[in-house]
Amino acid sequence: MVHKWRIPAALLVALMVTRAGVYAQGRGGQAGPPQTGKAAAPIDITGYWVALITEDWRWRMLLPAKGDYQSVPITPAAKTAADAFDPKKDEAAGEQCRSYGAPIVMRNPTRLNITWQDDNTLKVETDYGQQTRLLHFGDWKSPGGAPTWQGDSVARWVTPGLAPIGQNATSGTLEVVTTRMKPGYLRKNGIPYSANAVYTEYWDLIKEADGTQRLVLLLQVDDPVNLTGPWVVPVHFKKEPNGSKWDPTPCSSTQ
Repeated sequence: MVHKWRIPAALLVALMVTRAGVYAQGRGGQAGPPQTGKAAAPIDITGYWVALITEDWRWRMLLPAKGDYQSVPITPAAKTAADAFDPKKDEAAGEQCRSYGAPIVMRNPTRLNITWQDDNTLKVETDYGQQTRLLHFGDWKSPGGAPTWQGDSVARWVTPGLAPIGQNATSGTLEVVTTRMKPGYLRKNGIPYSANAVYTEYWDLIKEADGTQRLVLLLQVDDPVNLTGPWVVPVHFKKEPNGSKWDPTPCSSTQ
């Protein structure tokens, strides 16, 4: 299912620096009637994509060892919770999807099927864990109710200058902010994130000379309960010609 590909280090650094600038710069917009998310899209990310596991192999492709919390800035409370992690208890309680929530599902060895559910909603389906994320554009408001594994995701297109996308844009980034999530795990050895976590993503599309298309995502999790600072990691996907390799598998805490 998973292919090897490594993003050039210089490009990754540039992406991270650019994304970090979002928090430091203003976000002025263009005048004019509002467009739907689909109409305003400067890039087409629909289709089937496969994860490229190019870093953190031992945590993403294998069940990480209990107590292996390296690279995640966890608090003492999070360490205590992770030390007590018991995957069999999660399975028995019907909580086997705790490591498939929004902050981690994109890091899993999965395929994606991305489609427009409607003009203001991008649907992102995963075959690994059979999860469905809905990315809402425009003036969407949460319907409330109980939190879910995938939470409430608000999306918008931003230009390279970090202003909202206007008409006739030809390049840009998808910014997604997700809240109201059920507590889950950042890793399959029980590193927790809480209901207070905020998950932010930046999606970029790279088109190579040979026609290959790749999605490069920068992910950031902020959680005042379980993290001492932001946890920032990249993920990469390669576009596939069709869904012939789509292989739905249910959530599992033990594999």
